[in-house]
Amino acid sequence: MKSVAVILSGCGVFDGSEIHEAVLTLLALDRANARVVCAAPDLPQHHVTNHLTKKVAVGETRNVLIESARIARGNLKSLRDLKPDEYQAVILPGGFGAANNLSNFAEKGGKCQVQPEVAQVLQAAHKAGKPLGFICISPGIAANLFGAEKVELTIGNDPGTAKELEAFGARHVACTVHNLVVDRRLKIISTPAYMLGTRLTEVEAGINKLVQAVLEMA
Repeated sequence: MKSVAVILSGCGVFDGSEIHEAVLTLLALDRANARVVCAAPDLPQHHVTNHLTKKVAVGETRNVLIESARIARGNLKSLRDLKPDEYQAVILPGGFGAANNLSNFAEKGGKCQVQPEVAQVLQAAHKAGKPLGFICISPGIAANLFGAEKVELTIGNDPGTAKELEAFGARHVACTVHNLVVDRRLKIISTPAYMLGTRLTEVEAGINKLVQAVLEMA
């Protein structure tokens, strides 16, 4: 049985992990009989959004690890406690949490920084030859960490966001929602998901392919 670490960034598309993307990832892994280890950094969210009004909830604070536990049904660990021998691959669902909590890509774009614990896990996994999967906006993290290696990845077809990825040295490849981009040299896989998707079935198609590709390389 192959083990995969799924790094979450909170709970909710506007300030954490995109819930549909996270659950579809977990479902695809379960269908493939993979063992899942969910993890998240133990830190305050960049901001909290009221998902009904889609406005920032001024003065409200939440914790990334605690909110991620909602998706993982309490079965997760702090990223700092995640051990390399617990997983053979890593997948990051999207959502603004990836661009605000796991990094500051939403604010800084091509000049962003990745949260140190996230960077440490991903760089160590990459160095060990473990495949990495990035969904939706999370390829911004991959571009930051592996742009110097000319990583090929996708966020769909938005030229502005693609330009920010390429600022790190990454090569952006346009991709439809149902498909994925596989950098076999670096073992990095990405799919646009809700960067393009308007239906759950569209997003599911790309995520299923990503999970399959990650497991084949693990």
